[in-house]
Amino acid sequence: MATMEIKEILEILPHRYPFLLVDRVIECDDEKRIVGLKNLTFNEPFFQGHFPGQPVMPGVLQMEALAQVAGILLNKLFGGEGKISYFAAIDNARFRRPVVPGDQLRLEIDIIKAKQRLSKVHAKAFVGEELASSADLMFSSAG
Repeated sequence: MATMEIKEILEILPHRYPFLLVDRVIECDDEKRIVGLKNLTFNEPFFQGHFPGQPVMPGVLQMEALAQVAGILLNKLFGGEGKISYFAAIDNARFRRPVVPGDQLRLEIDIIKAKQRLSKVHAKAFVGEELASSADLMFSSAG
């Protein structure tokens, strides 16, 4: 079980503020599973307009956070220095509870199929033990 701090994440992912949505990796076996964290504060740019007076993390950004964690795993799995995994599809997306300032989003990725050109993962985002969102995500790789 490997962990990663932000410095190592920045070496793997091309994303930067305000679009980097992973703060830490708490579990990674490099072959089939990874778990990351995103700490949500009121200062997140998206909370200012979604929605004033009742801030909620947009579902599309929850999917993006899950995809970024999946990208870390796929990069490590394929030794993809300088390679980027692009969204190819999102299937079976479900949003179960609002994600609000002060929440810590636990982003869990399990590989369903991993190939250099096309990979599929099952992704779940939790707040505590409560499922916030889930989907099956597909990626194509480029580099």
